[in-house]
Amino acid sequence: MVRFLLYKPIAVLMTTLAIIILGLVAWHYIPVSLMPDADIPEVTVQISADMSARELEGAVVRPLRNSLMRVNHLEDIKSETNNGSAIIRLIFEHGNKIDYSFIEVNEKIDRAMSDLPRDMERPRVIKASASDIPVFYLNLTLKDDLSTKEKGEISQKYIDFNRFVSGVIRKRIEQLPEVAMIDINGLIAPEILIVPDHNQMRALGIGINDLEAALKRQDVEIGSILVKDSQYQYNLRMAFNLENIRGIGNIYLNINDRLFQLKDLAQIREQPQKRSGLVLYNNQEAISMAIIKQGDIRMSALKESLKTSIDQMERDYPEIAFNIGRDQTKLLGESIGNLGRGLFWGISLAFLIMFFFLKDFRSPLLIGISVPVSLVVSLLFFYLLDISINIISISGLILGTGLMIDNAIIVIDNITQYRERGHSLSVSCEKGTNEVFKPLLSAVLTTCAVFVPLIFLSGMAGALFYDQALAIGIGLVVSLLVSTTLLPVLYRLLHLKNASGGVTLFSKNLNVWDYGSLYEKGFRFVMRRQAMMGLLCVLFLLVSVGLFLLLPKQKIPELTTTEKIFAIDWNESLNIEENKKRVMEMAGVWQEEIDNYNAQVGQQQFLMTKGAQATTSEAEIYVQAHSPGQLKEVQRKVNHFLQRYPGAVMEMEEVDNIFNLIFTTGEAPITARIQPTGHVSYPNGQLETLWGKLQKAFPNTPIEPLSWEEQITLKGDAAKMELYGITPTQLNTALVNAFNQQHVLTIVDNQDFVPVVLGAEEQAIDQVLEHTLVRANDSTYYKVGNFLSESLTKDFRTITAGKEGMYYPFNFQAENDQEQETIQKIQKVLKTSPGFDVNFTGSYFESRELIKELMLVLAITLALLYFILATQFESLTLPLIILLEIPLSMAGAFSFLWFFDMSLNLMSMIGIVVMCGIIINDSILKLDTIIQLQKNGYGLIRALLVAGQRRLKPILMTSLTTILALVPVLFAGGLGGELQAPLAIALIGGMLLGTLVSLYFIPLLYYFLTKNKQHAS
Repeated sequence: MVRFLLYKPIAVLMTTLAIIILGLVAWHYIPVSLMPDADIPEVTVQISADMSARELEGAVVRPLRNSLMRVNHLEDIKSETNNGSAIIRLIFEHGNKIDYSFIEVNEKIDRAMSDLPRDMERPRVIKASASDIPVFYLNLTLKDDLSTKEKGEISQKYIDFNRFVSGVIRKRIEQLPEVAMIDINGLIAPEILIVPDHNQMRALGIGINDLEAALKRQDVEIGSILVKDSQYQYNLRMAFNLENIRGIGNIYLNINDRLFQLKDLAQIREQPQKRSGLVLYNNQEAISMAIIKQGDIRMSALKESLKTSIDQMERDYPEIAFNIGRDQTKLLGESIGNLGRGLFWGISLAFLIMFFFLKDFRSPLLIGISVPVSLVVSLLFFYLLDISINIISISGLILGTGLMIDNAIIVIDNITQYRERGHSLSVSCEKGTNEVFKPLLSAVLTTCAVFVPLIFLSGMAGALFYDQALAIGIGLVVSLLVSTTLLPVLYRLLHLKNASGGVTLFSKNLNVWDYGSLYEKGFRFVMRRQAMMGLLCVLFLLVSVGLFLLLPKQKIPELTTTEKIFAIDWNESLNIEENKKRVMEMAGVWQEEIDNYNAQVGQQQFLMTKGAQATTSEAEIYVQAHSPGQLKEVQRKVNHFLQRYPGAVMEMEEVDNIFNLIFTTGEAPITARIQPTGHVSYPNGQLETLWGKLQKAFPNTPIEPLSWEEQITLKGDAAKMELYGITPTQLNTALVNAFNQQHVLTIVDNQDFVPVVLGAEEQAIDQVLEHTLVRANDSTYYKVGNFLSESLTKDFRTITAGKEGMYYPFNFQAENDQEQETIQKIQKVLKTSPGFDVNFTGSYFESRELIKELMLVLAITLALLYFILATQFESLTLPLIILLEIPLSMAGAFSFLWFFDMSLNLMSMIGIVVMCGIIINDSILKLDTIIQLQKNGYGLIRALLVAGQRRLKPILMTSLTTILALVPVLFAGGLGGELQAPLAIALIGGMLLGTLVSLYFIPLLYYFLTKNKQHAS
């Protein structure tokens, strides 16, 4: 086959050019996104109801949770209930079709609705996906900052600004073809408040119920009537429904045969609805938009389109400030930049190293041709297999690039060796390529066997590494085809005019290092001290096992960042204005250290949020500092500020970058789920005593204080109510009206749905009880406070429950290797607190499960490698030599991770996997050469030495190219550089030791095996 191609160079070049053109065309049609469009095996149910947390848990959440526990393939379920809202999070088994689970969850909810309160809205069900993660957050503010008046009331200008953003700007952005959805937070909704004149109404002998009935009589929607008039026909519509505030004021009431308009009996005005949440951007009230892209749209297209649209809107609306934050495209840009830098350094270093070893300018030039060709052809297969360009597939191409270079180096070096032994150019190209095709094919298969088992990891890791395994597999197969078809043809064409290979006097004198003689000395040293080398192998194995047990285990490496989220719970019953005031005071202490901050104060309006709905006394603050050091200073200042509020609780959370959203659950390392046993039902005193005991047991570990919420309970005097003829319904109606909670109807004003509320001027509770009157059956009016007594109670702010029922979670930030000790201490404390039981969850258990899965993946990998190598060598023992190289080389990888204070995580494991693939490839080629030399009549020692000398240059070239190309990664900054650093460290350490193992220990092990066979025979 190679001979045929060598003499058809034009056909080969034209075919290659055609495939390259197809690859470049395919590149424009491949979707570019942050992550593969993989389903996250999670469904969230959001519940809203006007109930307290305890009532909502008992009447709604518990029945729904019990019903949803019967959903197929459910792995875990957890609910969090607050006043007025709750969420139920369902986690499903990996590999489950989440679309079917989404449908089943909706069916279960529909069936359960008949058992829930009738006036409750249907719970909203959200199916999470990696492609639903916002690409940008767009914060809009008024430049003159006139959001509030002097008394803290919302200005009319800011209300108009909200309407404009919702009705105009939002729609302009949603109309962009690259945008799938705009999720918005911080909007102010209007309402129409009717404040009756109680004195006039009492004089006329009417009550609140009469006004409510008049309003509802006028809000009638009558369908159209089809009317024929001669040859025409019309739809006759009768308009009785209310359309605006003027129509409400003009409603007529017949009172004692006298006509009154509603505006004569009440004050009617439009005002903002009572807010439960708001958004701050750099101390200004803002509206925040989360922008989600279409699944098949390129990230660059969305970014460019959004920038153009914002530039135009800044010119059209100069009074509005547009600020983009949390740009997720930076990570993708860094990944693409890493690919470009990897190509540049890889090709440049390969060129220099090949020139140093081969003393020929044209052979390294072939690297600069074959690798880009392989990448472009790989893109064609990306298009055919429907793989997007994303962070995971790009990382596969980055890793595959080094292996592509290795394939090209091996082919070029083997052809050059044949020429040095006196063969003609054409014969050298043919024999040099054919000789290495079989071991190269075996090397490709073994490398794929190393990566493919990663897809068996559970959770999102396995689903996402599917793209990486395919990207590496495609790149290797394409590289093999290019190296064995195009490369020999190009080699022959470039060397036709100079049969000597282009060696100059300069290049002859360049190589002053006689690495061949150094290798021979090292080989003889190893063979003469076989017992010592055997002990050294055992030592490396012990180091691998020991460091594996000592190294901390994580899912992803710890990242240095300038961004953090401060989640603060003031642990008091605050209104939203007081919460805003405290956040702005806290923002004043960090002004010098930050670039900007964004605060979600109170409840959020985002539809796609998966977390529990916050209360009005909570805030989530995103802070971007100038540097990591200044971020630590911000944290110190925040902790100092919170000392003013002893009950406040703060959690530091990672910013929602793509890796944190997918690979982390937000759980603490250890979470103790405290449950009551027997008759105990969460008595406050016992839980507070237990919290105190845990605090004493962990004096150096801060434990969040119990999160309580104070509640006011109004209890009616049944005897007095019966005596005066006052019913509970009358009292409730009077209080609902006094607190502006009596929603009568909703009108449609332009495109806004505006609620109409019967109420009163805002008052304190004591004033309401003192001044609100209720009419008895005899038309006598009495103060509401005469029939009600007020008491203060406290209950849990959030009620948490799972499959085991309700529990209270205590989170422990246990350090590495202290998790088991922490669990034992907690169990010891629980033994002194009867009436409680405990279950443990947390990220620690997930990490342990991940390590178990990685061990299983390693076992599968070793089995596949053994099968492939046994097939190639037609031997059941030779593969063991190569497989033994893996644990020996891991000693180098683990040692470097330990020396540089890094953990064993997914990125470092990928580096170890790549290292295994490269060193195995080197050993496969070396063993294949040894066997071929023995077949040609060489003795055992001679075959070992000659094979080592022949494969010395390609082993050194591939190792040096890989190691030196990774050195710039160690100095790269940003999120991408920190993610790649553990991979590079593990790969460099493993390659350094693995190269020595390939050069010296593999021949020694082969010698032992062959000698034992000879003795046995």
